[in-house]
Amino acid sequence: MQRMCWLLLLSFCFPLFGAEKLLDFSQYTEGETPKGFRSAVMGEGKPGDWKIVLDEVPSAFQSLNSQPNLNRKAVLAQLSQDKADEHFPVFIQEGEVYGDFTLTTKIKTVRGEAEQMAGIAFRVQNETNYYVVRASTLGSTFKFYKVANGERGVPVGVDIPISSNSWHDLQVECKGDKIRCSLDGKEHISLRDKASPYLSGKVGFWTKSDSVSYFSDTKIIYKPHIAPAQAMVAETLTTYNKLLDLKLSVLDAGTQKAKIIACKDPANLGESGQESDLDTLRKGTIYYGKDKDAATVVMPLRDRNGEPIAAVRVRLKSFPGQMEQNAFARATPVVKSLQSRVQTLSDLTD
Repeated sequence: MQRMCWLLLLSFCFPLFGAEKLLDFSQYTEGETPKGFRSAVMGEGKPGDWKIVLDEVPSAFQSLNSQPNLNRKAVLAQLSQDKADEHFPVFIQEGEVYGDFTLTTKIKTVRGEAEQMAGIAFRVQNETNYYVVRASTLGSTFKFYKVANGERGVPVGVDIPISSNSWHDLQVECKGDKIRCSLDGKEHISLRDKASPYLSGKVGFWTKSDSVSYFSDTKIIYKPHIAPAQAMVAETLTTYNKLLDLKLSVLDAGTQKAKIIACKDPANLGESGQESDLDTLRKGTIYYGKDKDAATVVMPLRDRNGEPIAAVRVRLKSFPGQMEQNAFARATPVVKSLQSRVQTLSDLTD
């Protein structure tokens, strides 16, 4: 019964059958670089120049005479023109890691003397380990390849004409080690990476050399990754159903602040923790606080060596005469239930 309640709670917090993310550039003005992305280069040279431009894009709804309805809208463009052969600008979405997903986008090659390519890098681990699928106008090819430790694998795909200055529909579908790629509604690539697959990673918009390329209408349907810490918190809240709140924070390596990785309200995920959380992470200090209606206890979770790796913030309903000792006694079983399942930081995050 408890496990059923836990799964129901998770289903409310995170859709079990998939989530949808739209990469919408309409909020940006012409010449602006969208936020939430990192401009990088795979190979040689400098990162690309990613900006918003205005362009005519086919509507999802066609006119009665079968001619596409065009809407002028903000689209993403790669504008730098470095002709180096091993120059691959990529615009990586930050903060999101996808396992199984289906990505659809519109691509358009605009100009380029050495190359005219547009594609998607996906399951990106870093700049030297990733998958990519790309369409080439000058080469008349639609191909996929894997990059491992900077070495490019054998391309897989087809030779087909791909018009320049025209929008094309690109789709990438990943499920486990299976990869399928389609262009303009036709599947051309279907394979399995059985040897050493990338099973999750980031996605990014990709070009090559001096290609000026546009991207629009990007949608990602995916199964959200539920961190072990969040599953533990959901289960613990079911077991201790009188808790007002429960949060787990870890040290963010970039900001050196406490960051919430699990909590009752998923809207708080990724937010900074409080100073007491940070002190608990650094020193293992235990805190107690009380307001009119609630008592709060902050205690450490420790790794197998006894070092603090997470701060547990337990919020309890207060009562007249609530004392510090009693609050610790009520919070301790909650923390112990979490501690029994944790030996390393990866037990919370992977």
